Amino acid sequence: MKAKQGKQVVKEVRFGPNTDEHDFNFKVKHAMNFLEDGNKVKAYVHFKGRSIAYKEKGEIILLKFAQALEEYGKVELLPKLEGNRMFIHLAPIPRKKK
Repeated sequence: MKAKQGKQVVKEVRFGPNTDEHDFNFKVKHAMNFLEDGNKVKAYVHFKGRSIAYKEKGEIILLKFAQALEEYGKVELLPKLEGNRMFIHLAPIPRKKK
């Protein structure tokens, strides 16, 4: 590891398929802080049992999440389903040092 090289940290944000507006905004604020600190964010919707039937709901949540954070991070990986989780990866947009 080089001297000036930062350590890449991946923060996770978890949603359920029925996450409501307030919880969603709360999690978006957290993710904003993570991205501003230069961390990557991995957001996922965790489906329990039969809720896997609502895949669209999960995708809508993740795309809305990415849209809410477009000024802070860029999408590295579009929503994809793995087992009972649907992921999206966001990388911080490099900020100009003041």
